[in-house]
Amino acid sequence: MFKKIHRELKKESCRKIGNGFLVMALICCLMFVSYQATSAVITSAKVGDRELPIYCVDTTEKKVALSFDAAWGAEDFPRIMDVLDKHKVKVTFFMTGGWVEDNPDCVKELVKRGHDLGNHSEHHYDMTTISQEEKDSELKTVHDKVKKLTGYEMYLFRPPYGAYDNDVIKTAYAMHYYPIQWSVDSLDWKNYGVDSIITTVCNHKALAPGAIILCHNGAKYTADALDTMLTNLEEQGYKIVPISKLIMKENFHMDATGKQIADNAEKQKTTEAVIH
Repeated sequence: MFKKIHRELKKESCRKIGNGFLVMALICCLMFVSYQATSAVITSAKVGDRELPIYCVDTTEKKVALSFDAAWGAEDFPRIMDVLDKHKVKVTFFMTGGWVEDNPDCVKELVKRGHDLGNHSEHHYDMTTISQEEKDSELKTVHDKVKKLTGYEMYLFRPPYGAYDNDVIKTAYAMHYYPIQWSVDSLDWKNYGVDSIITTVCNHKALAPGAIILCHNGAKYTADALDTMLTNLEEQGYKIVPISKLIMKENFHMDATGKQIADNAEKQKTTEAVIH
């Protein structure tokens, strides 16, 4: 009798242990799936043998993104913020490490007002001319500064001078950044004047849904031109958004011009053509 009871207890114990292992295995599987879902990162955007940044986005929505490179100067920063507030517009600021150090209150104000913060490297070097170790450091140093100052996790990167090669783009993606260029250059850095900036942007041949506009917060005439430029864009029917609200974060590919296209876009267009 005691042997029978012992056998039954042993069976019950084994059954509980087996169930325990099953539960643990199920939990591990769920954790793995969850990790895969949350840690998926685009690691490449190749067209042939070339790695490309995002110049613009393929979209039917009439929206464009406005961006400012901030590498030096902040004298016009308050005026720029006021104009953006007037138009209820959010933008993207790409900042160097030096600009972050010199203007911590501006960085905090950008976060407070709901604008994007983007990485523009630590020293504004031509990233194609430095070592891989230096490339990594150029991105990481600014990232850490901004995170420590504001808690903000940047994930948009614009290479200084717009200079890039395959290694620069691969580095950005490897460090969980989307590399961003532009399709409409205001040429404000040439200091041609207020009218030149407005005309260059608002009559640009590449101004279209999905365009990314480049300005510089420290350029001489940018703050003076901004109000009229935004009004003109709005009168053309454009909604101005930050880059984070324009680009796709996954399931995309690039064409040879650097346009970001949804993976199902061609299939959808073909289907619509057949239906019609």
